[in-house]
Amino acid sequence: MEFTIIGKITNTHGIKGEVRVYPLTDNIERFSDLDKVYIGEAKRQASVKTVKYHKGLAILGFEEFDNINQVLDFKDQYLYIDDEDRIVLPEDRYFIFDLIGCEVFDMANKSIGHIVDVILNMGNDVYVIKNHKGDKEYLIPAVKEFIKTIDIDKKKIVIDPIEGMIE
Repeated sequence: MEFTIIGKITNTHGIKGEVRVYPLTDNIERFSDLDKVYIGEAKRQASVKTVKYHKGLAILGFEEFDNINQVLDFKDQYLYIDDEDRIVLPEDRYFIFDLIGCEVFDMANKSIGHIVDVILNMGNDVYVIKNHKGDKEYLIPAVKEFIKTIDIDKKKIVIDPIEGMIE
């Protein structure tokens, strides 16, 4: 079975076994559609009982857990769903976790580095690319003027940067 990361548990919430989840999605409301999730690297299955939202976080309660002591170890763990439960994205849209780790090349097929983060902005997203030495980061707007091809299967992205964008 394949899994998709949908968020990261940042802390517990209250004393009744709820957790705060930082969503790794651009639509936090998707958490309301969840029936089950998998917690941490061990992929411990849990049935979603309640979903609330507060200050950009999803607060989840589970059928299996009813007190804070049962969920303390989940802090800083990732939350997963079955790949088959993923939503289908429109063409030219990508999950952030699929972009992270992609190698980025310029139009001359010279490797620039890897995507390490995606900044979600109102106008357009911005890809954060770290060079191979790890001493420089480049911010590339995720627009067609700069992003020429994205091949998630090959983990390869080709960009056409303007002068001064990559130095």
